[in-house]
Amino acid sequence: MDWWNVVFALIVLAGALAPLGFRADLLSLGTAAALVAMGAALPMFPGPAVGVCLALGPVAIYLVLLGIINLSRRPYLVSGVRDTAALALAVTGLVMVGPAELFYPLSASIRLGAFVWVLVVSLYLLAVVLVLLMLRPRLVIYNISTDELRPILAEVVGKLDPDARWAQDSLALPSLGVQLHVESLARLRNVSLVSSGPAQNHQGWRRLELALAAALAQVEVPRNVRAMSLVSAGLIILAFLVLTVSRDPREIAQTLRDVIHF
Repeated sequence: MDWWNVVFALIVLAGALAPLGFRADLLSLGTAAALVAMGAALPMFPGPAVGVCLALGPVAIYLVLLGIINLSRRPYLVSGVRDTAALALAVTGLVMVGPAELFYPLSASIRLGAFVWVLVVSLYLLAVVLVLLMLRPRLVIYNISTDELRPILAEVVGKLDPDARWAQDSLALPSLGVQLHVESLARLRNVSLVSSGPAQNHQGWRRLELALAAALAQVEVPRNVRAMSLVSAGLIILAFLVLTVSRDPREIAQTLRDVIHF
C-alpha cells in the first residue's frame, strides 16, 4: 500500500469537507467537489518535483493568505498596484516553468550558465513593473459587501470633498480629481473602487485610500466563511508539495545542485 496516496487522500477529504462545515449549501457542495477534483488532478501535474514546487508553491501561499484575509473580522483595503503585484508574484513560478522555460535561450546558457535565469527573472519583473505603471488607479477592499461599504464610503467622501456626487454606483470627487465606480464580487464579499476614465489625480486617490483605510480599521464585519475554500485549496496544494518532496528528497537536492553548478 502506498501510504503517500492514503495520507494525501485524507488531506484532500478534510480540505474538501471544511467549507461544508461552515455552511452546507449547494455552493459549498460544489466547492467541495471542485477541491476533490483538484486533489485528484494534482498528482498528474507534469514535470520534475522541483518544477512542480516552483510552479505551485507561490500559488498555494497566495491562496492561503487570501483566504485568511477574507476570514478576518476586519475589512482589508489594498491598492490596485499592490493587489496586482501580489498576483504577479503568485504566478511567478508558473511563468518560470512555462513560458520562460519554453523560450529558454540555450545559446546564451552555454556561455552564461545559470546566470541566464537571473536575466529571465529580471525580464519578467520588468514586464510586471511596466504593467503596474500602466494600471489605472483602483482600490480593492476584501471581506466587505457593497451594502456595508457604501455608508462608510459616503461618510469618508463627505469629509474629503463636500462637492462629491453619486450617480448609482459611480462617484465623482471634483476637488480631489477622482472619478470612480463600484464593482463587487458578492460571493467572496470583495469590493473594488475602479477609476472611470483616464483623467485621474493620483494624489487624490492616495488621500481617498488613507482616509478609507482609517475608517475601515474601526469596522467589524462577519467572517466570510466562503473564504475557507481558498484556505483549503492552498493547504491541499501545500500538502501535496510537502509529500512530493518527502518521497524523494535526494532528487530535489540533486536538481538544485545541477542548477547551481550548471
